[in-house]
Amino acid sequence: MAAQQKPLLEVRVETICERGCRRVWDAIDTLEQGVDLPETSDLDNAERAWVLAELKAVMAVYGERCRID
Repeated sequence: MAAQQKPLLEVRVETICERGCRRVWDAIDTLEQGVDLPETSDLDNAERAWVLAELKAVMAVYGERCRID
């Protein structure tokens, strides 16, 4: 992945994360099944894998549960 591409991918991760905990877990599940999100539909496999790995890293601090609001 080109260095200039990383900030663009980080924005995609932030956009997904802004939707909240449950939606991020849903996004992770969707990507793991090989299905694209609107934010990943134009990405290549390496970029999509990077987004998935970043989402997992972000969510690792929460465990497998979302706080009840």
